[in-house]
Amino acid sequence: MPDPRRIVVPPQSGRAIRVSRGDLIRIIDPKGQQVSDLWAFSTDPALDWLSTSQTRDITERLFPAIGDSFFSAAAKPMLTLVEDGSPGPHDMLYPACDSALYERAGFPNHPNCRDNLMQALATEGISLPFAPDPVDLFQNSLPEPDGRLVVSASINPPGGYVTLRAEQDLLLVVTACSVDYYPTNGGVCTEIHVEVTSTR
Repeated sequence: MPDPRRIVVPPQSGRAIRVSRGDLIRIIDPKGQQVSDLWAFSTDPALDWLSTSQTRDITERLFPAIGDSFFSAAAKPMLTLVEDGSPGPHDMLYPACDSALYERAGFPNHPNCRDNLMQALATEGISLPFAPDPVDLFQNSLPEPDGRLVVSASINPPGGYVTLRAEQDLLLVVTACSVDYYPTNGGVCTEIHVEVTSTR
């Protein structure tokens, strides 16, 4: 198997990554407690994107488990979770953080995952009028018994990771979540590492 292609996603930023069907994608949190937002898109023959709502419906799960696939808006499998080297959990309920979130918290012009998504897509010539909800890897936001959603500090240890298999040729966008005023990322934003290994 060839050596993996390595991409570093700096704190509070995002990167677009092209992968081929069968590739293994390992998303690593090298310093621990850093959430990573993940999106997947296909562009051939038409634009399609990873849908957390379709994934919840098809898998009948709130959160992904090993062996589960992530499905597109057109109900096509895009990625499969093949290994989970973290304690989780991995959220599929929250949207990406955006400028409005930070403005409500008193932090205008703050880096955010929605803008980082759009900027990463723009490098690939793609423009969207909306932001699909991401898979929030390593985000500790399990529902409370009374139905409330509370985002606590990530429990992912240094080096915690997930490994995904691409089920089609995809454009991935991976961000290192920008929340630095709340415990989501342990109070400080750090980088995310991505390793892509071809199985061909």
